[in-house]
Amino acid sequence: MSELRIEGLEAGVQGRTILAGIDLIVRSGEVHAIMGPNGSGKSTLSHVLMGKPGYRVTAGKVTLDGVDLIRLSPWERAQAGLFLAMQYPIEVPGVALVDVLEAAAVAKGRPADEVRNRVEAEAERIGFNPALLTRSLNVDLSGGEKKRNETLQLAVLEPKIAVLDELDSGLDVDALRACARRIERATQEFGLGVLAITHYRRLLTELRPDVVHVLVAGRIVASGGPELADELERTGYAAYRSEADQVGEGADRAKADQRTDPFADPFA
Repeated sequence: MSELRIEGLEAGVQGRTILAGIDLIVRSGEVHAIMGPNGSGKSTLSHVLMGKPGYRVTAGKVTLDGVDLIRLSPWERAQAGLFLAMQYPIEVPGVALVDVLEAAAVAKGRPADEVRNRVEAEAERIGFNPALLTRSLNVDLSGGEKKRNETLQLAVLEPKIAVLDELDSGLDVDALRACARRIERATQEFGLGVLAITHYRRLLTELRPDVVHVLVAGRIVASGGPELADELERTGYAAYRSEADQVGEGADRAKADQRTDPFADPFA
């Protein structure tokens, strides 16, 4: 069984504190959902976990099966078993998806010739147009096609832990269902652990969470079962904003505003 362990994680960018002490454990087969208002640090958490340049960890640690991820580069974190499905997948002109996955397979010691058949099978499972498999990665793809592409990569690579940064952003109902159900099955097929960052409950109707966490002002201020997502859908975050104002070293509203992530989508 694999375990992603986050302990006392504090991090920021350009001298600003964004994550103010995150404690979280995600194990194989578990689905944890992170929900919270805009500017609370959700996307920053995904960036810090994967090692995006520009962010600085000032306290705490992150380990995956005992391996200190903070000391590793992004590609080394990927090889250790961490996967990030990005909110805005990047385009890579001139490099085909199949080529990327074959190279990744070889790097993990898997035969490259097994990849193409697996890619084609996974594309069929999630309704991803096979003609796009040899096209430049994400170039001229719709938002929904990019998210199906991310899901296909996850299924082929079989990571230990997947961080989903708003997988549901830009998806129609059919694409959301296809992607979420494939990831849900992966928790059983190869024991995938999931940390799903989302604004909306609709993702969680298909990707059923074991635990829902509320992230406000860089801290997890509440955790509960799937019913917590239902509550947030009805009531919003007003009560948790008030609670967050009283946490820590008396942070006031101005300091909370300083935690806004300049690298993140302003509406994330």
